[in-house]
Amino acid sequence: MNTLPPLRVGVVGLGFMAATHIKAFRHLASDIQVAALCSPSGRCLDGDFSKVSGNIGTQDPLKLDMTDVRTFRDFHQMLEDPTLDIIDICAPTWAHPDLAVAALQAGKHVVCEKPLSRTSASAKQIVQVARGARGIFMPAMCIRFWPEWAWLRSAIADGRYGRVLAARFRRVAEPPAWGHHHFGDGAKSGGGLLDLHIHDTDFVQFCFGPPAAVFSQGYTKFSGSIDHVTTQYFVECGAAIHAEGSWAMAKGFGFNMAFTVNFENATADYDIARGVDALKVSHEGQNQSIKPGGIDGYVNEFAHLVDSIRNGRPTSIVTAEDGWRAVHICEAEERSIASKNIETLTYSDKEIA
Repeated sequence: MNTLPPLRVGVVGLGFMAATHIKAFRHLASDIQVAALCSPSGRCLDGDFSKVSGNIGTQDPLKLDMTDVRTFRDFHQMLEDPTLDIIDICAPTWAHPDLAVAALQAGKHVVCEKPLSRTSASAKQIVQVARGARGIFMPAMCIRFWPEWAWLRSAIADGRYGRVLAARFRRVAEPPAWGHHHFGDGAKSGGGLLDLHIHDTDFVQFCFGPPAAVFSQGYTKFSGSIDHVTTQYFVECGAAIHAEGSWAMAKGFGFNMAFTVNFENATADYDIARGVDALKVSHEGQNQSIKPGGIDGYVNEFAHLVDSIRNGRPTSIVTAEDGWRAVHICEAEERSIASKNIETLTYSDKEIA
């Protein structure tokens, strides 16, 4: 049983992801608590997130108990609070580098929503500062921690069904209705490719290693950047791996995430639309529903961060370098769409040194 006081978190950017994170913190109340909120616009500084909505997780209205929660419109003033242990960056993508660097330089532990940055060049700046920082830095790549995806990664790693022959990942949605001014400007958000599809690009590298090359097709519909993409990843094990990501579905479609992985001896299939039977495995003539347990990836990722901080060691499931690579790969996908050619990738330390 934990006898240490909870780690105190300051959240900057008070939209959908902030509300989602705060809901996750409630499941870890003995380990982590919201101690400060920062919003330059003043939005939600009263703790009322009841009008905030998104594409996943419970849509229960959130009203935060503001007792002992400080509020700020100036981020640097929040950083001056010596009682804050963690800074949780939920601000728009374009703001991530300045916020992350400032928080790390202030000696705070930092968790930063994905994508790490709008470009791999600016993501590199975060990595460089994180490597020499006193605090721990973690990109919030929540799909690595999602129960069904974590189960899949384990099944791939331990070879229980033999090697992977093929895998398909799918994450598709209508354009986001929240944060429209940000998401609708692809120059700032990166469109569906960088903001949504990056989850599966990152999970591909998590399971199969960073791809040597990609071949992508896609188009823009909403943001001016790539909003629908399909990518084939060339990975070391030789499996046929591809992913589809979209912000381009018609209004009313909603959101869907799914995967199908064909092993030598089994097929694992997940579709969020199936609810409690979302994950099924066909093996030895039997179809089995798998229920890995756990609440969601948000709770699991923060539990991992807390454990890392408590034990004084860097996060192991996802690193700053992983966050940079995910953006780096997505940029190659964008180049492939433009060139209509296969794009090769390199990952030498010199690129982020």
